[in-house]
Amino acid sequence: SSDLEVVRKLAPLSGLTGVALAAEAPQPAVVTGDSVALERVLTNLLENALRYSPRGESATVSVAMEAATVVVRVRDTGPGIAPEHLPHLFERFYRVDKARSREHGGAGLGLSIVKALIEAHGGTVSVASEVGQGTEFCVHLPLAGSH
Repeated sequence: SSDLEVVRKLAPLSGLTGVALAAEAPQPAVVTGDSVALERVLTNLLENALRYSPRGESATVSVAMEAATVVVRVRDTGPGIAPEHLPHLFERFYRVDKARSREHGGAGLGLSIVKALIEAHGGTVSVASEVGQGTEFCVHLPLAGSH
């Protein structure tokens, strides 16, 4: 399913959090795989971005093609994640901040599952973050027919 469909589905959360969700997908990018799993991955990353961005700001999802890869970037303007946490983010049950996860109802997939689903599709996920500036998750998935 398309990323824009996911953006539409998250409109209520966008309204609730007061964070706009911007999508940039200049051209259609098709990946092969389980559309339900990939939609859950994207939904999870976007929900996090909406939850952690301050009210009145925006979270962004962009989809681009680089060589035989579809690159999806999900960026928030939230508090950012301290460098010591970044290597552990995709570990099972790892929480940056226990209080924060409770406050935001951390019932999402969990980043370890996000990573497993992306890797099952032959892809990779990475994260970059700057405290006070926000966080960006970058997902690389093989373009359909590129294997």
